[in-house]
Amino acid sequence: MDAFYASVELLRYPQLKGLPMVIGGERRTADNALLQAHGDRPLSQIAITEFPRLGDYTGRGVITTATYPARQFGIGSAMGLMKAAKLCPQAILLPVDFPEYRRYSRAFKDIILDIAPLMEDRGVDEVYIDFTHVPGGQRDGGRVLARLIQKTIFQQTGLTCSIGVAPNKLLAKMASEFNKPNGIAILLEDELQQRIWPLACRKINGIGPKTDEKLHTLGVQTIGELAQRDVDWLMDHFGQKTGSWLFAAAHGRDDRPVVLESEPVSISRETTFDRDLHAVRDKAELGVIFTRLCQQVADDLQRKGYAGKTIGIKLRYDDFKSVTRDQTIQDYINDAAIIRQMAGQCLKRVPLQQRLRLLGVRVGSLKKIDEDTGHGPQNPLVLNQNEARETINTIAIEQQLF
Repeated sequence: MDAFYASVELLRYPQLKGLPMVIGGERRTADNALLQAHGDRPLSQIAITEFPRLGDYTGRGVITTATYPARQFGIGSAMGLMKAAKLCPQAILLPVDFPEYRRYSRAFKDIILDIAPLMEDRGVDEVYIDFTHVPGGQRDGGRVLARLIQKTIFQQTGLTCSIGVAPNKLLAKMASEFNKPNGIAILLEDELQQRIWPLACRKINGIGPKTDEKLHTLGVQTIGELAQRDVDWLMDHFGQKTGSWLFAAAHGRDDRPVVLESEPVSISRETTFDRDLHAVRDKAELGVIFTRLCQQVADDLQRKGYAGKTIGIKLRYDDFKSVTRDQTIQDYINDAAIIRQMAGQCLKRVPLQQRLRLLGVRVGSLKKIDEDTGHGPQNPLVLNQNEARETINTIAIEQQLF
């Protein structure tokens, strides 16, 4: 989907179309400030001058997404709002509205499933679709079906999307970026050298900044240059698994199937503080936040019907360095109190001298509750007696960090 969150907002505020706009910061359940100030007018009729500007923002929030006019100023997702304000202070700032985004996400995916039922869900705004056996899926290299999907999504939701059609998921993902927004790109196998090899290595989904930096130091900047490297050379520098994958990706090879149902690897919650907090001086405040995160993770697990046995934490310090710690227990759990106990043990293994800007709690190694007979969301799993006794005794003896 094209600038998905921002596009949903433009359905609500069509008067902002064509203007630089960013979505980020706090969450909302409705446009409270605007509704209170203009309760007698439809949202679509609120004057542009009434909207908050990025230049007036103060806080620790980050950008979730931005419209294409805002991106022309160098603004992008995950950028701090304060930093973005220096690049484009006149941009309009709106808080995120996740319930609305999820509603539109379900809507466009339902449309796709009616047309092409073999779909892999890749998050709120992205899917993979297998055209192979869909009637008309091979016409004009897949362009006919891609146009039908685009047209139907726009007619029923007002949203646009960009579609890449290629022999595999790796190339289709890259092709989907060729003609954004509202574009279709058909990439054939014999076009690899012409259209893919001139691109930067970072265009391959899976090559992150660290790998890209290492490739640069080795004199490899484009996908074509990567493809010219010997597979043994790549394995020597990146390890057997990553090296062989880099070689295959540079040659456009990807045999991953479209996965119709996927299970989450973990469920987590995290929050960035409005101000840096210290483990000692702000212990009470951190304790409340920590407990709330554990409760939210437990609620998410129970609502989705999962339990996990790897409990972890994530901290980000005031210098933006992050650390994680986790531990795996014997039984699967989804109880807030036990999650907090085990996450608290993880806290004891990290340095807490610096101020903190972010705190997160995670439960991994997930399993569907109904896979364990006799256990369900209303009857959460618990630690075995020895583990529970050891945990309780430890917490009773040692003072909790927060």
